Amino acid sequence: MRKWMLRASLAAAFALVTLSLAGCHGSRGLPEFQVPESFSENAKYEISFWAKNDTNRAQTKIYENAIAEFEKLYPNIKVNLRLYTDYGKIYNDVITNISTNTTPNVCITYPDHIATYMTGRDVVVPLEQLMDDSRYGLAGSELKYDAPKKDEIVPEFLEECKIGGVTMALPYMRSTEACYVNRTYLEKLGYTLPETLTWDFVWEVSEAAAKKNPDGTYAVNGQKVLIPFIYKSTDNMMIQMLKQRGGGYSQDDGTIEIFNDTTKSILEEVAEHTKTGAFSTFKISGYPANFLNAGQCIFAIDSTAGATWMGSDAPLIDISEDALVDFETEVMTIPQSDPDDPKMISQGPSVCIFNKDDPQVVLASWLFMQYLLTNDVQTAYAETEGYVPVTSKARLSEQYQDYVSRIGEDNKEHYEVKIKASNLLLANTSNTFTTPVFNGSTSLREAAGQMIETTVKSVRRKQKVDDAFFDDLFDSVSSLYRLDQISIDESTPKKLGPLPATSRILISALIAAWILIGIYLLVSFFRNKGKQ
Repeated sequence: MRKWMLRASLAAAFALVTLSLAGCHGSRGLPEFQVPESFSENAKYEISFWAKNDTNRAQTKIYENAIAEFEKLYPNIKVNLRLYTDYGKIYNDVITNISTNTTPNVCITYPDHIATYMTGRDVVVPLEQLMDDSRYGLAGSELKYDAPKKDEIVPEFLEECKIGGVTMALPYMRSTEACYVNRTYLEKLGYTLPETLTWDFVWEVSEAAAKKNPDGTYAVNGQKVLIPFIYKSTDNMMIQMLKQRGGGYSQDDGTIEIFNDTTKSILEEVAEHTKTGAFSTFKISGYPANFLNAGQCIFAIDSTAGATWMGSDAPLIDISEDALVDFETEVMTIPQSDPDDPKMISQGPSVCIFNKDDPQVVLASWLFMQYLLTNDVQTAYAETEGYVPVTSKARLSEQYQDYVSRIGEDNKEHYEVKIKASNLLLANTSNTFTTPVFNGSTSLREAAGQMIETTVKSVRRKQKVDDAFFDDLFDSVSSLYRLDQISIDESTPKKLGPLPATSRILISALIAAWILIGIYLLVSFFRNKGKQ
């Protein structure tokens, strides 16, 4: 009996240790990255680069050219490009590959996504050591190309890449949202564009545009179709309206604040103008640019990176030529609650690198990642869409200054609407903001947009939208996106969600081991007592 109990106790303890090792690091543990003393140029390295591309061949060619030029400088590093059409797919593939340590080496992504990647210990490499290294850091002495210095990265954009105060990525490109306006129709309605759009102005014009002729056509365009105001990214819409109106969204520690009276008032506003036909969304009605270019929209809000699709002369158009309507396009900041205190979201891809067993591979990844911030790459990519370079070095370069100065010279590379969109962000960089980043912030962002989408859909279905509707909406969205299970920073005493399955198994194994040890000790005690 005593031998059996001892063996059982030892077996339980062994199982506990095994589970602990598996639970802490997945299938493989990785050492904390340290910058090597030097980069070995004798060894061959192969790194993978995952990037997003919207089927834009010009952007693909920029990636390919950057890789080719980089490989000339570092012939011992081979870069394999893998293109995705959606950031969400990159995110899902990275999450899937973390447990097997088959993540890419370099990845274009968003800080919200990186926060989730970081739930695996030492998966993403913190960049402070690398940035500050005198040899291989930003503008380091051993680099074979002209990289920007740390203070030449736009500080607002670099700050966006910090998670928990640590820089976990570098910005690659930045955009914001713009309101593309059919100025011709707006003036036909008797309105004049103000210097800054306000929500009240946009709603008023949209309601006026929704009026119809006796035959059922719309008065302003003479067509049977018109959606005066279309918003593409409703998560951005909610986030920006909350920011402008002082409503809660979330805290840095992951505290969720979005379910509040300001959110409810925004949704009531959306419901009111959806009911009259003045407002809709991309997910429900379709791509804003298609309606704008067909003369079926007055205000189309989309990213500045989508400027090449906007306007009668846009180089990228998704509707037939006979459906195009000639009009003057104006590029404005998004509607504001207070024109004297504008607030708009900063968005756009960043780049991170993943930890590997060999520090030399990580350093090779860093060398390529840093190369993406050189003037040639930054300017070339910015010229494809309404993005702006993330470094002052590239912005002030002769190449980029020549590009923006030739606005309207043609309807391709120097398309007026595209460069206006870029100039809008350049002029408003200090007015941009980002949302807190934590494990679960991606879900919160999706939930923000979902509340608007559900409200619009319910109104269009003639469902009753009242206080009870919004209470149910808050509950269902919180549950659907597991917002009630997001763990708060340990420094804040908050109620956490249920423990992960691995943790529950570990605790159960620990309890079982102590129970068996206790039984063994009791049996030993009574046997020894009986012998006395």
